[in-house]
Amino acid sequence: MTVAKTDPNRPDEADGPADPRRWWALGALVVGLLVVGLDTTIINVAMPTMSDQLGASTGDLQWIADSYIVVFAALMLPAGLIGDRYGRRLFLLVGLAIFGVGSVVGALVGSVEGVIAARALMGIGGAFIMPLSLSILPSLFPAAERGKAISIWAASTALGIPLGPILGGLLLEHFWWGSVFLINIPMVALALLVCGFLLPVSRSADAPKVDVAVTVLVVAGLTTLIFALIEAPEWGWSDARVLALFGAAALLITSLVVRETRSRRPMIDLGLFRDRNFLWATIAALVPSFAIAGVLFLVPQRFQAVDGHNAFGTGLRLLPLLAGLFVASVASARLAARFGYKVVIPSGLFVLGGGLLLGSTGSVHDGYGWIACWLTVTGLGLGLSLVPAMDAFMATLAPERTGMGSALVQTLRQVAGALGVAILGSVLASAYLDRIDTTGRPGPIADAARDSIGGAAKVSGHGADPALLDSAREAFVHGMNLSLLICGVSALVLCVAVAVFLPRRTTDGAPPAPGSNEPGESRHDREGVLHS
Repeated sequence: MTVAKTDPNRPDEADGPADPRRWWALGALVVGLLVVGLDTTIINVAMPTMSDQLGASTGDLQWIADSYIVVFAALMLPAGLIGDRYGRRLFLLVGLAIFGVGSVVGALVGSVEGVIAARALMGIGGAFIMPLSLSILPSLFPAAERGKAISIWAASTALGIPLGPILGGLLLEHFWWGSVFLINIPMVALALLVCGFLLPVSRSADAPKVDVAVTVLVVAGLTTLIFALIEAPEWGWSDARVLALFGAAALLITSLVVRETRSRRPMIDLGLFRDRNFLWATIAALVPSFAIAGVLFLVPQRFQAVDGHNAFGTGLRLLPLLAGLFVASVASARLAARFGYKVVIPSGLFVLGGGLLLGSTGSVHDGYGWIACWLTVTGLGLGLSLVPAMDAFMATLAPERTGMGSALVQTLRQVAGALGVAILGSVLASAYLDRIDTTGRPGPIADAARDSIGGAAKVSGHGADPALLDSAREAFVHGMNLSLLICGVSALVLCVAVAVFLPRRTTDGAPPAPGSNEPGESRHDREGVLHS
């Protein structure tokens, strides 16, 4: 297993005098991250217009959204490995360039197939940007500042999510649908320029060579898994196609694990999971990712289908979540330095679970003030749990493994997010179907109303059948409450597990006294390298 050690001869570590340009460099990384977050949501606003002007079917629209997500998640791990081996700055710039080219293509094409291809190309670029922007931070910041830098990194990844609907709504009021792609160009150009000048050269000759067979297994396995998770709520979890996809994904991923565990020098160091610090820090990052994906899937639907807000208004109403996340992210570095990860991460998970449980008590008649309150608490919990967890697992990685390690955890977070949308979407659909009352309505109207709350709004004539619409809204909120309850309970269970199993660390960087190690404590802690 590759472990983290402080070696002043390694160029990858930020030692000696801190680079005075490091905060400007982080600002450049933030700009690049914004475009990645932005494109996870901005496309949703443009879909109705694209459907009308391009003749895109519902299936086409799903592929426009999913092509980005599938490619992005499947390629992150190979991208991180390539960055470790051949240069993190170089391939971060390559990723930004690919993302920019995809954005230009998306703005100029006039066909559904062209838009899908452009989104896939942007997914390739995003797969390099996300893990390498994180893995390059240790070469910019000393350990004392790494937590703060990661908190800003994490907040910037979330900032694009509410900005997507806000900017998308503004652009579509004045320009054509391609403007949602074109908005990326100046941001990518700025990030390319500034990152090229300010980021240090960061690569590791010690990183293992890229194994083509392993890369194929990673991409094929993750693509199949993510696609199965995306399609399962639509096709049904027991559908033969879904089961076949899950079976194929399991076979591919098992083959990958077997190959890597038998390799003398594996490309993907699965031995990292034998380190309790890395294992539990990673697990601590997955449930918040599961929860935030669920919240961002559920709440915008609530705002639009139940409360009647447009996409622009929905984006604005998500800002309390971002505000809570930003405040807690900034504070988490100081709290972790004072109290340690073993206290701060479970505390954040407790706050996260509390916010989600508050949200699960909602009703159709809740005012926005109450929703903003529990969204803020949820954001605070996210910042207090996710950011220290990311700092904790980054601290366990040897310099030559930062790209691979960060990509591995970011990939698992993407899978957790896809799983969150799939599971919670199924819970929502089942609860909605169980609760809605379509008694006395003709078959086609009843079927449309039972299909979704959007269908109920359409067949009810947006008020012509208020009883049906009220029933649909009540059913939707009931399903949303159950989904939030699952998220909240999951966060609280993980809170207890992390509090018990995450190894205790020193708070001042000094090695623990001899014989003071907890059972299973990693060599990182014994050397005093990983301090809070």
